[in-house]
Amino acid sequence: MSSELTQRFIVLEGPIGVGKTSLAAKVAAQLGADLILEQADQNPFLERFYRNPRAGALPAQLHFLFQRAQQLAAIKQHDLFAPLRVADYLIDKDQLFARVTLEEEEYRLYEQVHARLALDVPKPDLVVYLQAPVDVLLERIKRRGIRYEHFIERGYLERLNDAYARFFHEYDGAPLLIVNAAAIDPLHNDADFDELLQAMKRMKRGRLYYNPLRHAAL
Repeated sequence: MSSELTQRFIVLEGPIGVGKTSLAAKVAAQLGADLILEQADQNPFLERFYRNPRAGALPAQLHFLFQRAQQLAAIKQHDLFAPLRVADYLIDKDQLFARVTLEEEEYRLYEQVHARLALDVPKPDLVVYLQAPVDVLLERIKRRGIRYEHFIERGYLERLNDAYARFFHEYDGAPLLIVNAAAIDPLHNDADFDELLQAMKRMKRGRLYYNPLRHAAL
């Protein structure tokens, strides 16, 4: 079986703290790919949301929606020249977060805005869904030390983790590699990274739950 990469647009996804941005950067560097990041630090409403979710959810969510739609639309326009691209978000996550964070009336307004945007974005050739328990997410969030993330509550992460699990249980928009990110350390362990990269290259269709045998007892 060939180990050459056939996918041109790869997306890494998962809940806050799972390590998708760092891993996307490492994958992009290894493959010589363009890196597409959601740039959460450029959302001026995000800290307000973490401090007071009810007050900050709608502006934070709408900012992300416009930012992501604009970024991916620009990529779509240049698909004729399509280089290899690696992204740390799937545009579908926007509605996932909106459903978790917004009150019912706010969500209806968000849905109206989302529908009017008539998004035309590139379809990924592969989605890598990184899973981890909430305790692992909390530890990683604490370790990376982003100031405003200290306000993230456990209950919010639990709801988000559940929403991701439900979403990807039904997802069929692209080949899907589901990774137990708590059992491996591809950021700091070269063997783990190389194995994961080879698993990504082998994905052509369907879905695969990736959990290397040597980590099964962890």
